[in-house]
Amino acid sequence: MVADAETPMRFADLLRQSGLPKPTFARILRTLIAFGLVRQNEERGTYVIGPRFLELSHRVWDTFDLPTAAAPELERLSAELGETVALCKLDGEHVLYIDERSGDGLGVRVDTGRRAPLHCTAAGKVLLAFQEPGFARALLERLVLERFTAHTITGIEALQADLTLTRARGYSVSYEEHLAGVNSVAVAIAGKDGTPIGALVTLGPSSRLDASHIHPVGRELIAAARRITGAAGAIAISSRPRPRSSQSQTPDDLACVLPWGAQLGEAPVWDPVTRKLCWVDILHPAVYRFDPKSGRNEICETGKLVSAVMPCADGRLVAATQDGIEFLDFASGRLDTLVDPEAGIQENRLNDAKVGPGGAIWVGSMRLDASKPSGALYRVGADGTVARKESGISVGNGMAWSPDNSVFYFVDTVPGLIYAYDFQPGEGVLANRRVLARIPEAEGRPDGIAVDTEGGIWCAIWDGWRVNRYLPDGRLERSIDLPVPRPTSIAFGGDDMATLYITSARTRLPASTLSEAPLSGGLFACRPGWRGTPVTLFDPSAGLPG
Repeated sequence: MVADAETPMRFADLLRQSGLPKPTFARILRTLIAFGLVRQNEERGTYVIGPRFLELSHRVWDTFDLPTAAAPELERLSAELGETVALCKLDGEHVLYIDERSGDGLGVRVDTGRRAPLHCTAAGKVLLAFQEPGFARALLERLVLERFTAHTITGIEALQADLTLTRARGYSVSYEEHLAGVNSVAVAIAGKDGTPIGALVTLGPSSRLDASHIHPVGRELIAAARRITGAAGAIAISSRPRPRSSQSQTPDDLACVLPWGAQLGEAPVWDPVTRKLCWVDILHPAVYRFDPKSGRNEICETGKLVSAVMPCADGRLVAATQDGIEFLDFASGRLDTLVDPEAGIQENRLNDAKVGPGGAIWVGSMRLDASKPSGALYRVGADGTVARKESGISVGNGMAWSPDNSVFYFVDTVPGLIYAYDFQPGEGVLANRRVLARIPEAEGRPDGIAVDTEGGIWCAIWDGWRVNRYLPDGRLERSIDLPVPRPTSIAFGGDDMATLYITSARTRLPASTLSEAPLSGGLFACRPGWRGTPVTLFDPSAGLPG
């Protein structure tokens, strides 16, 4: 009970959950403390796992038998999914299948002892993606990217983009890359130092294990991999949304204007020139332009992770990608690099980005798996100059400015904080950081934000089924209830800037939640009664001399 508790529990809570008589329970707890298996925080009156578990865990790893530990999960997954599920490990420059279970019906058969290439199988790619960076680079240099089908990745840059996406998503996918008609999805089984000791993979006919089914299977594999080793895993994205709140209000005109099913819809921004809403899907890498009048959603597939886009004065878009800040020609998909604020930091990626009132780009970063506060906040000028404004950020997320541009708001998602800073446009000077709002974990996590002309701060609450509006003093003024658990970001748009657009995600949601919230990943809109502040276009020519 102590180990499984999401937050440290008090004596009364543990007693009630145990169902034991109080004297019996007290004796058990005292014994566990005496043997170092449980530790009491006397100041807070709570109980956590004791230090002796470190010693015991080392003994477990020294004798850990992966095939035996994985066998129950292989049986269960194969029966529940109706597809072949296999256990693999890295074998030189190949992936080796060491155990498998197949369903009773027609499916994909895998022979134990078979070796397969790394670059075009889901199991191989996930084993590559989660290796220590130096080892992964050396392994990639030795690989021969042989073509097996028309979908095989044969370029090193495309493969690295796929591996980056795998790390961000937590699982890898292969759409007929190795065998025609066969799709697969895989997760890494982490060892005691976090590097993979194996992989779980599900293989099935592409007609069954298609794009609509492969991602939910990935979530099931993640949970199974954690059960095999007991490791919680590093990725901070939860798979358990909070219950709906009964205190929120749903506007009468709230509608899903685009039931798209995005894996991680994000970064909506209104383009006042084209009169369209630009947005992205981070985990199915693409940039979109939604026309609210026609309902048409144009797509530009980028081939690599893109986390935010911003309209430019010259008609292009500027995007935050896995390779830095780049100009995007939407029609052709061409990307041209402006600057990479985190060149050489392979564990990180850029996340949300906005053009500030002074014309510079502000962009936050994060570790790919969100496991450590290695992110930062940067200001990027039109001439490509970069200034780091904050560090020690877990997930650098939503950002916005007060109507008079005197206050800058910035979200760090994992600790649940919305910060406010004193702000000076032009030079981008930040000062006097303070916490505007702290969202309790039990209520969700703050994500994207936007500001209205009256100074209200709107925030999408991931796993919270809602959007909150805060007053400039940090008080929660109201909440808008949504039919999806994972709203991700928000933006005001329309000719009058009075329509609130809300992106959402379906990544890692269990099947039970998706059945309750089938519109997850869709684009929503309503007119809440406030107008947004004007959008600032990025002007590349402002950085040119003369």
